[in-house]
Amino acid sequence: MRIVVLLVSVLLLAACGSSRVIREGGSASAPVARSTPKPGQSVTVQRGDTLYRIATGNGISALDLAMWNGIGAPYTIYPGQRLRLYPGGATASTPPRRPSTGASAGTAQRPPVQPTQAPPQPAAPPPARSPFRWQWPTDGQVIGRYVANDPTKQGLDIAGTGGQAVRAAADGVVVYSGSGLVGYGELIIVKHDEQWLSAYGHNRTRRVNEGERVSAGQQIGEMGRTGAARDMLHFEIRYNGKPVDPLSYLPAR
Repeated sequence: MRIVVLLVSVLLLAACGSSRVIREGGSASAPVARSTPKPGQSVTVQRGDTLYRIATGNGISALDLAMWNGIGAPYTIYPGQRLRLYPGGATASTPPRRPSTGASAGTAQRPPVQPTQAPPQPAAPPPARSPFRWQWPTDGQVIGRYVANDPTKQGLDIAGTGGQAVRAAADGVVVYSGSGLVGYGELIIVKHDEQWLSAYGHNRTRRVNEGERVSAGQQIGEMGRTGAARDMLHFEIRYNGKPVDPLSYLPAR
């Protein structure tokens, strides 16, 4: 009898070990393995959209969509932003020049001469020209500056006192007013035209609603520390969805 009980236990354990786990939600969109570019096409980000949702819905990998539009980690997109569904105009690389083989037989080949100085690096492109007369969004000391290609430093951090005025840097329409974007706290985004946006993060209070038209210098919020370790304003200017250095457009002070 003991032998029978033992055999039954072994069979039950074997059955449990070979059981399969079936995941729910199998109908969700799978990641796109290979992107299908759509030359000349773009989409406008709507409220609630994510980079992943837009990418998979258009047959493009999320990483490719981010790279084609210059979006770095944490891959934040804004309502009203236009995303290109194809890569930018990349130029074909020039193949390396092969050494000449025209030397006559019996002539010793001289070793290539190494340059004594590094070739000059191409100069950074000048900032895009803006049709707006930008104003400082608040008073205070700049404690963090924009650094190109650094996703953690895409604008200016301006220190101040909680409750002080945060102002629109140029005329425009509020396209986002909320706290749904991680890392920005209470955030306001103003669209100035089809190419230019400005963002104002870490507010204590937002004084404008989406769809509201604002004028340069108008108070749109109060400085705070939502999503930050101290009272400060995080300010960005974006051109075609890409962050640019605000100090290239703000007046000297």
